[in-house]
Amino acid sequence: MKQEAGALLSSIQLDRGSHKNISVQLYMALRDMLLSGGLRPGDRLPATRTLARETGVSRTTAIDAIDRLIAEGMVTSRVGAGTFVSDTLVARQPPVAPGTTGTQSAPRLSYTVSHASSSYAPRARLPHNPQAFVSGLPALDAFPMASWARISARHLRGHRTEVMGYGPPQGHAGLRAAITAHLAAARGIQCRPEQVFITAGAQHAFALIGQLFLNAGDKVWFENPGAKGARNALIATGAELVPIGVDEDGLNVVQGIETAPYFRMAFVTPSHQQPLGHIMSLRRRLDLLQAAHEAKALIVEDDYDGEFHFASRPQPALQSIDTDGRVIYVGTFSKTLFPALRLGFVVVPERMIDIFDTAFASWVSGPATAVQATVSDFMDEGYFATHIRLMRRLYKVRYEALMTAAQALPDTIKVQPTTSGFHTWAQLHSNVDEVTAAAQARDQGVIVVPLAQYCLAPLAQKGLVLGFGSSQPDDIAKGIEILRTLPALGG
Repeated sequence: MKQEAGALLSSIQLDRGSHKNISVQLYMALRDMLLSGGLRPGDRLPATRTLARETGVSRTTAIDAIDRLIAEGMVTSRVGAGTFVSDTLVARQPPVAPGTTGTQSAPRLSYTVSHASSSYAPRARLPHNPQAFVSGLPALDAFPMASWARISARHLRGHRTEVMGYGPPQGHAGLRAAITAHLAAARGIQCRPEQVFITAGAQHAFALIGQLFLNAGDKVWFENPGAKGARNALIATGAELVPIGVDEDGLNVVQGIETAPYFRMAFVTPSHQQPLGHIMSLRRRLDLLQAAHEAKALIVEDDYDGEFHFASRPQPALQSIDTDGRVIYVGTFSKTLFPALRLGFVVVPERMIDIFDTAFASWVSGPATAVQATVSDFMDEGYFATHIRLMRRLYKVRYEALMTAAQALPDTIKVQPTTSGFHTWAQLHSNVDEVTAAAQARDQGVIVVPLAQYCLAPLAQKGLVLGFGSSQPDDIAKGIEILRTLPALGG
């Protein structure tokens, strides 16, 4: 075994700068050799003294690594004889097919996912660094972290069963009640806490709604352009998303009826259309509710940033005028607080409470109870409402900085006005390649998203989506200056 041991030990590389414990690294290196067939069943391993000396670790570390392998049944220890590779590994390792190296293709996907994979592109990583013109990221620099940390610490010091145990599947009772009170005051929604279900973000909510109510082939009216994350979540159910155009009044209901009169669901962002920023008119809202009633369809209302109006009082949520129990309202704390919470909620009509109760009690897992309790107190103690008011003023300042700076842009790009949220879009001249413009901007450290990325079906209109919420006015001005000089935009 001496020659084999020498080759074995010389191949072990330990990284002393790694966050992984040295004992764990040694154990994993030995384990990989055993599983790859580097040592055969019955072969003797080097003595722990030899192993320690040759790898530069203490004997205690070497013993700990060998003990882990013994516990897993990969090696066996014989008193007075040494440690040997277990015969069990023969049974654990599947045979390698003739003419192959053991590398296999990915496992077969489910029908719905394989069907969906041809219909959507994977999303890039969501924005995480505040810079011009990242969209979807709130003003993290203005979040009241000290107040949040104090409330969070209070809960983490609480009773262990509350902090560490399984919380109520439908969500923390205090948070459900706090959301109910907030929605009544801010969004015109009258509901009971029993209608509120806490989810791990809006994406979790969309996927859950799709699983509960959509079958493969069901037709879903979807705004074109529209929200990318929700689009992918619903396509993954196997449903057929029908692209419906958007104008200044919101989703074109007449086009929807002409294209797919027997639809099962409609997905809309009426308070601040994603990504064009239009607000759905009351007439269009009533038309949509009537169409859903006639088709016996459901409506998913995504109110992702409706809190941040800064020009005039916003219209109440679509759900607030639904008298037929058709609208499922989805909200998120990713925009009002911060994305890393992974915290959202669903408000369901009374007639759907039992359906969601059963789903959440049976198989839906929500966010950590301590996080929910922290948000509950953050709302009850007035910090949430104060933060929203401050953010409205801050986003107005940053929006005005964007519009002022945008006056220097060439005629090939026109930034469009908005009255809420923290993103808008810029209309491009027909001869501008939006993908090239976005790539050139990215090379200069500026993030803009081509309008085509939000589309289910091609649009004649070209544009770029610009966020302004997470950037300081000076960064916004610098970003506009970079856009002004892009070759794709005629700079």
